Amino acid sequence: MNPCPTAAETRDLIEAARGKRPCDLALSGGLVVNVFTSEILRADVGIQGGRIAAVSANGGIEAAAVIDAGGLILSPGLIDAHMHLESTMLTPAEFARAALPLGTTAVVSDPHEIANVAGASGIRELMSACRNLPLTFYFMLPPAVPASEFETSGARLDAEDMASLANEPHVLGIAEEMDVAGVLDTREETLSKLGSLPGRVTDGHAPGLSDRDLQAYAAAGITSDHESTNHWDALEKLRAGMYLMIREGSAARNLDDLIGLVDPNTERRCLLVTDDLSPADLVSRGHVDHLLRRAVRRGVGPVHAIRMVTLNAAERFGLDRVGAIAPGYRADLVAFEDLSDFRAAFVIAGGRLVAADGEMAVPLPRHRFSPSLMDSVHIAEIDSGTPAIPDRGGPARVIEAVDGQIITREIVMRPASLGGQVRADVERDILKIVVAERHGRSGNVAVALVTGFGLKRGAIASSVAHDSHNVVAVGASDGDIVHAIRHIGEIGGGLVAVAGERALADLPLPIAGLISPASAPSVAGRLRRLEHAAHDLGCRMERPFMTLSFMCLSVVPELKITDRGLVDVARGAIVPTFAGEEAVTKLAAG
Repeated sequence: MNPCPTAAETRDLIEAARGKRPCDLALSGGLVVNVFTSEILRADVGIQGGRIAAVSANGGIEAAAVIDAGGLILSPGLIDAHMHLESTMLTPAEFARAALPLGTTAVVSDPHEIANVAGASGIRELMSACRNLPLTFYFMLPPAVPASEFETSGARLDAEDMASLANEPHVLGIAEEMDVAGVLDTREETLSKLGSLPGRVTDGHAPGLSDRDLQAYAAAGITSDHESTNHWDALEKLRAGMYLMIREGSAARNLDDLIGLVDPNTERRCLLVTDDLSPADLVSRGHVDHLLRRAVRRGVGPVHAIRMVTLNAAERFGLDRVGAIAPGYRADLVAFEDLSDFRAAFVIAGGRLVAADGEMAVPLPRHRFSPSLMDSVHIAEIDSGTPAIPDRGGPARVIEAVDGQIITREIVMRPASLGGQVRADVERDILKIVVAERHGRSGNVAVALVTGFGLKRGAIASSVAHDSHNVVAVGASDGDIVHAIRHIGEIGGGLVAVAGERALADLPLPIAGLISPASAPSVAGRLRRLEHAAHDLGCRMERPFMTLSFMCLSVVPELKITDRGLVDVARGAIVPTFAGEEAVTKLAAG
């Protein structure tokens, strides 16, 4: 998926490797991490035409420009093998500005989020915004748009749409297949999408899948998974021939539970990924460099950890001559001061110096997003009676949010009631959760109960709500919930914390209701203020807005809410709030 060198470029590369002509650039005096032999060797590196010409232990590489790498450790550039750019809330250029100085030179992005808002045209625009950046964006095409038939999305992708995108630059394969039931039940549309990019790799998304069902899922050609949360689930997937993507994001952090699986027998099938990373964590903790620090502190050898985010990732996706410092390989390198802190002294991408001492060394182009993406939030009128839940008597289903996880649990509790209406019960932490359709398609509004957020007053709301990205709000007050939803519409999408029907803090996300045009530090600062505001309202969660965004994820157990109602994920059905009401609605498969 990388451009093949021309005959003339290959001739120049050979001559530079032999010392018959000067290289474009040489890195002298460094220690080179060899991901093929697990060695760290003293060597000079010569770069010609964006590729590595020679790695010479004898030195003496002549070049038009020389960088002194004395005392530094040269590693292949870092690769995040599974992430959603939209979760960072940053444009591609601003993400590159934040991640490149940390040593990240490539990411494999699943544009699932923008696809649910704007379909194939949204994916194309995001791809266009990634071009001509020094950080390489590879793409996997999302097969589950919408993720299920239990929600109203802004667009759909069918097999023909996916096939039409297959030849776009840097498209590697099919992104996480979340429609596990569609695969196992051999639904025609699901299988058509899986067959839309023949010869390409397919990522998985199968939390808790086991035994013969896992065997069937893998038999369909799905060869990775990032949803394992425990040792035995991960080991079973490795035994089924799948790559294990060990996720350490902002809401879902599984590295501590899975890193013990990494040993000489499994390491070459393991990758470290972020999946969903908030801008606040990107700025404060780092990106792939943070994963390296965590892995090494948990006992993984530094070279083995580096290999999981370089060569392993490149080989999993079939990236030709990427992920190593070796002759003919793409010249993506990062110079670390040591292999415990992984602080980048400088970064080379495509053969040129792009960052040094934590700052960009080259300008980044700006992309002007289309008017349609800048006007994507269309919420029907919300009035004060919207969050009402008539009391049917008896126990009710309540979504239990789990801090730090995308899963939820279903619990049954008797709600508080006043005047025949269910009310929020802050003492027992039973709050109302509302989802309002925002694509101007149905005008649906759904209301249910949730526990785990701990708000004592006010409300929080977001237009980032996986996967269809309708507006979701949680609150202790009906009036604040309504005000929060209205505020999201007024700012064209984003996040808000409200109390006394007044916005305490917000973060506008005008690009598809998902992305800000501002810099990473600016977005991170506003997000921190929002989180502080949520904590002041009583919320106990470390990352309340990211956890809120997963309450609508109708393909991950157990109980979720979408604009169409409460979804029992295991049953594949929309269920009533009150447990005594037996009626359920099963929607036809897409």
